[in-house]
Amino acid sequence: MAITSLVPLKPGRSLMDWIRLTKSGKDMAGLKGRLIEVTEDELAKHNKKEDCWICIRGFVYNVTPYMEYHPGGEDELMKAAGTDGTDLFDQVHRWVNYESMLKECLVGRMAAKLIAAPKEITSVSEEKKHLNGMLPEKKVLGASSKDLTPSYDWFQTDSLIAIVIYTKQKDMNAELVILDCEDKRLRGEIIVDGYSYLLEVDLDQAIQEDMAVNIAEKVGKVEIILKKKDKVHWKILGQPLENHNTFMKRTDRGLFYRKCKLVSKTEVTHDTKLFCLLLPKSTHLRVPTGQHVYLKQIIAGTEVVKPYTPVLPFLPLDFQEPSGHDNAYIYLMIKIYSCGLFTQALDHLQIGDYISVSNPEGSFKKSQVQTSEDLFLLAAGTGFTPMVKLLNFALTEVSCLRTVKLIFFNRTEDDILWRNQLEQLALKDERFEVQFILSQPIRDWVGKQGMISSSLLSEFVKRSRKDSKVLICICGPAPFTEQGVQYLKDLGYSQEEVHPFIA
Repeated sequence: MAITSLVPLKPGRSLMDWIRLTKSGKDMAGLKGRLIEVTEDELAKHNKKEDCWICIRGFVYNVTPYMEYHPGGEDELMKAAGTDGTDLFDQVHRWVNYESMLKECLVGRMAAKLIAAPKEITSVSEEKKHLNGMLPEKKVLGASSKDLTPSYDWFQTDSLIAIVIYTKQKDMNAELVILDCEDKRLRGEIIVDGYSYLLEVDLDQAIQEDMAVNIAEKVGKVEIILKKKDKVHWKILGQPLENHNTFMKRTDRGLFYRKCKLVSKTEVTHDTKLFCLLLPKSTHLRVPTGQHVYLKQIIAGTEVVKPYTPVLPFLPLDFQEPSGHDNAYIYLMIKIYSCGLFTQALDHLQIGDYISVSNPEGSFKKSQVQTSEDLFLLAAGTGFTPMVKLLNFALTEVSCLRTVKLIFFNRTEDDILWRNQLEQLALKDERFEVQFILSQPIRDWVGKQGMISSSLLSEFVKRSRKDSKVLICICGPAPFTEQGVQYLKDLGYSQEEVHPFIA
């Protein structure tokens, strides 16, 4: 997985400065307000720093004025100069709302290539006639995947609607089912091995807020139970929406957000707070261990999005996940930066305010832990957040683990998150050890000091046995993660043994 480092920006080149520039009336696209159709040949001509166009999902942007404002640096943007940069963008910044950030830089659309339509494509009107049943041929990924394509059906009683999705996957669980309903608009997404099956319908009649999701794990059947608001007979489930009954790669599916209410904000350290967000009643969402969500805010008229990894409300010392906490709430541990546009806006939210939260994303799989004997967690600052659920999962559900070690890097003692809880956990379970390392300790600090280095990692990251299976997870600022991955490689650890958390 590629790690994109942030580069220092010149003074006056912050996100807020960019937003101000886009609202200044300056001709950012260089076309005096016109939109043009761009051919591939024309796009290819604009491939220099002083004249750089990039295509993202069929739209062409003049990113020349954005060069100095890009947190990843000019070189990253230049990788896509004069070309279709959609794939590169999705690898690094899929969550960024480029339409909002670059709207003043829009040059126009790419010229369409004429291709013959496949004979087997069904018309939209024909598809709408068959709201339930098997997936239309055009939505299937390919011949090899036809047998794996989910399908669904629906049934009703006087008071209930039951939608049954046949995923054709064993080991289906609640984390793989995401359900939202707002104003009769039902959206159900099933995650199947990196693919996404979507059921999206404007329901025929109104339903009550509370819904139930039942999962037959062994056969992969998902049952969604809706309560009718009025006991009337439904002639149809509803009208299919644009992406209804589609099955595609998860990365090709746009991010979906729902509004969550801020119900509490608790101080963790002098600059870090624990935010508790309440999911809507009509949402079923579980954030898997090691995955993150995106928060979206409108700041100065521009959509700004940032990734955060949910944590537990506390570290359970009895090694049980707090009962039902994840069903209704999402907990986020967020450092508030004095000059941070996004975190300052977050900190100014009042209890009862709403913020948009996306579906979970991330490449981490629990199976990586379940086959390990030694687990090492390298965290710097709020890079600790993905380790919280991972730590709890490892100590409660993975019996083959012999050692679990957290190596936690911070500047000072005051910056250490949940220090007392971590020390208590180390006393409770002999498999767990925590090592605090400070880069700017005060004089009476008796622990380790320094920054991540090859010598430091060789001291603390050691297999319990010569041939033991090891997993090393690392998260922190991009330079920390980048250096750590390289040091571990130099120490002989394979790519499969190292998982960097990157959003």
